[in-house]
Amino acid sequence: MADDLYQKGIKKIQELTASPDDNPTGFMDIGEAFKDIAPDLTKYVVEFAFAGIYSRPGLDNKQKVLTTITALVAQGKPQIGMHIKTGLSVGLTPEEIIGCIMHLIPYTGFPSVLGALTVAKEIFSEQGITVDTSAFK
Repeated sequence: MADDLYQKGIKKIQELTASPDDNPTGFMDIGEAFKDIAPDLTKYVVEFAFAGIYSRPGLDNKQKVLTTITALVAQGKPQIGMHIKTGLSVGLTPEEIIGCIMHLIPYTGFPSVLGALTVAKEIFSEQGITVDTSAFK
């Protein structure tokens, strides 16, 4: 049963990241760096977050990732970059990601938004992505 839950989580990660079978977690950081001190962390992340939460019905993958981005911006968490990449992977446009982040200014404040925009800009630059800002001119 536990192996089934783990595999369900891995399949969800692959769905979110379009990662191949030989690298099923792709760019997702699921705790591998802590195997020496918390060898069961990856299992918890995969089984709880991805097999349990991300696999729940009710929201599509774009909505789930946008919700995650919102929460990470609000908390100022470093995982925002990984989830911006996931957003692009599931089909969110750069404009939707930036729109979400900008929408949070009155709720999270400028520092949180500026931090998230900095990360988004770095990721977009790395991936050769431009943001259409023509609506703001």
